Amino acid sequence: MAVFAIGDVQGCADAMKRLLERVRFDPAEDRLWFAGDLVNRGPQSLEVLRFVRGLGDRAISVLGNHDLHLLAMSQGVREVSPSLAPVLEAEDGPELVEWLRARPLFHHDQRLGYVMVHAGLYPSWTLEQAAAYAHEVERALAGEEYGDLLSGMYGNKPRRWSDELTGIERHRTIINIFTRMRYMKADGTLDFEFKGEPGSQPKNLVPWFDAPDRVNADEHILCGHWSTLGEVDTPNIYPLDTGCVWGGELTAMRLDGEGGWFAIPCPQACEPD
Repeated sequence: MAVFAIGDVQGCADAMKRLLERVRFDPAEDRLWFAGDLVNRGPQSLEVLRFVRGLGDRAISVLGNHDLHLLAMSQGVREVSPSLAPVLEAEDGPELVEWLRARPLFHHDQRLGYVMVHAGLYPSWTLEQAAAYAHEVERALAGEEYGDLLSGMYGNKPRRWSDELTGIERHRTIINIFTRMRYMKADGTLDFEFKGEPGSQPKNLVPWFDAPDRVNADEHILCGHWSTLGEVDTPNIYPLDTGCVWGGELTAMRLDGEGGWFAIPCPQACEPD
């Protein structure tokens, strides 16, 4: 059995299928991990959701910011974008949305030794803390009042984690860390404005994985979200988003014993809306 982790698909179903052919994915034996953002911008979000949901327990996908955005659209919190309208208009749209709503924010496989999140882990969080904070939001998403969570999750504040946070501010901060984080100041203050590649940022900012005294530095962390990140020198960080929807590549990393990286080009494969 092979296990592959795949970066942000973002509605690029054709590219995803070509990548699976490249790695010789066997749906009867192999497993797929998706680093979030299955949907949006690309033209085939409906096809991607149907495929991944159809894999059942052979696929694991963590929630990304675009996945949460689709959930918000389904509840009328945000205006429906053209690339996601086919999902919400499909006969099986409600079932796909309910399936997506049940996806986790955090996945840890002790046997394989990998953690997967969409954006990253806050530098002061242990894996046990990260799992607990993720479960807080996952329980809220599963509740009857989950529309309130979706309507309150937008915004950049608070910009620093504290376990003293409560209510929607606490949930918003957890969501922002798991699904939107890129840069921060040395004291842990999050910056959501700058999105360029490392080395081009203002001097007071560092990528989250280079923050001082990061307590989860020994963990092997798979992440997506940051299409301009490229290769990193920081040990144990495995960026999977290589910008397929922008004409880059779609990338997979094999996680079991044989290991290895695989990528297919996506030149104009998916046109953003």
